[in-house]
Amino acid sequence: MTSTSVLYISDSIGLGHAARDLAIARELRALNPEVEIMWLAGDPARRLIAEAGETLLPETEAFAHETGVAENTSGEFSLNVLRYALRAQGAWKRAVAAFEEVTARYPYDLLIGDESYEIDAALDEQPEIKKAPFAMIYDFVGLDAMSRSPLERVMAYRFNWLWGGGPRGKPPTQEDLTLFIGELEDVPDKPFGFLLPNRREYTSCYYHFVGYAFPFDPAHYTDKKKVREALGYDEERPLIVCAVCGTAVGGDLLRLCATAYPHVQERVGDVRMVLVCGPRIDPAHVQVPSGVEVRGYVPRLYEHFAASDVAIVQGGGTTTLELTALRTPFIYFPLEDHFEQNLVVAKRLARHGAGKRLLYSETTPERLAEVVFGQLGREVSWSAIPTDGARRAAELINDLVEPRAPSRSAG
Repeated sequence: MTSTSVLYISDSIGLGHAARDLAIARELRALNPEVEIMWLAGDPARRLIAEAGETLLPETEAFAHETGVAENTSGEFSLNVLRYALRAQGAWKRAVAAFEEVTARYPYDLLIGDESYEIDAALDEQPEIKKAPFAMIYDFVGLDAMSRSPLERVMAYRFNWLWGGGPRGKPPTQEDLTLFIGELEDVPDKPFGFLLPNRREYTSCYYHFVGYAFPFDPAHYTDKKKVREALGYDEERPLIVCAVCGTAVGGDLLRLCATAYPHVQERVGDVRMVLVCGPRIDPAHVQVPSGVEVRGYVPRLYEHFAASDVAIVQGGGTTTLELTALRTPFIYFPLEDHFEQNLVVAKRLARHGAGKRLLYSETTPERLAEVVFGQLGREVSWSAIPTDGARRAAELINDLVEPRAPSRSAG
C-alpha cells in the first residue's frame, strides 16, 4: 500500500479540539496504516499532540500565540470572541505564512483543518496556494454578537455573509469535505443574518454530521469504583473535580470553587475537592483553603471526571460533552460574553438535558455550595449521545483522497 501524506492543522484555542483531532488521526491510521501525519498546532494543543508521540513541524511555532491573544482579550471570567478576532489578525497572518511555507516545501496528499478559519479564508483569497484536497472541521456554525455594539454586529454579519455564502447560500468553495462534530440539531434553526440563508438548512446541504468525537470509549469508565482505585481516590469520600479549559481565562472559576469549599463542607462533611489548573495557570498562584488540592496540567482529565461525584467546569464544548458521555453530574459556567459557550454549547446541553448551568457573575460561594449539594448522589437522566464521531470523520476523510505514490516525508 502506498503512503498518504497528511498535514493536520489543529487550530483552535485550548486543548479540547486537539484531543478530538488525535482521536480522528488514530482512526485514520486504523483505516490506512501507511498514512503519514504531520501537525501544525498552537499552544497548548501542541503539548498534547507531542505527548501523543505525533510529529510537530518546526513551523508550528508560528501558531503559538493565539491562546495568548485570547487571554489578553479576556476580562473577569469573560471573553468576547469578536473582540478576540479583531486582535488575532496578526497571529492569523503568521499562521497563514507558516501554512504557505510548509505546503510549498512538502508535497501533501491531504490537508485537514480543525476550525482553521484563517487558512480557509486564505485558500478562498488565494486558491493557487491550495496544493491538496482540504477537509475542514467545525463544531458550531455562524457568529452572534453578544452586545449592542454596532461594530460587533457589523463584524458578525460580515463573518456570516462569508460563512453562509451570501444571500444565495453558495457552498464552501475551497473545502472538499466539510465535517461537523455533532448533530444537525446542534446548528441553530435561524438565518446567518438579514437576507442570508438559514444556518441549519445550509449545513444540511453542505456539511457531513458525524456525531461527537472523543479520545476514549465511555463504556470503559462505567465502573466508578474501578476508576477511582486506578487513580488513587478513596471510595467513600465524595469527590469534586473543578477544571477549566486549556487557557488562563478560567482562573476566576477556580478561585470561586476554592472559596465555596468551606460551605460545601458545612453541608456534606468530609469531601475531597481537586482544582485542575491546566497548562497555562500556575497552581502556586491559586490560593485555597485547607483540604483543597491544586494540580496543574492533568493528562487524560476525562478519567478524573469519570471518577468524580460532581464536576464543576468552564462551559467549553469538549469538556461538557465528555461529562455528558461519561454520565457524570456536572455544573458548568459559560464564559460570559462568549457567544459559543452561551448560545451554542448551553443550548446543546439543554437539548440533551445534561449539566446544571450557572452564571459566574450571579453565583456566590454559598450558592455554588448549595448546587453542589443538590448534585451529589444524583442519578443522571439524560440519554446516551453518539460517541463514534472520530471513526465516522476518519472514514469520510479517508474517502477524500486515494493513496498516491509515496510522498517525500516532511520529517
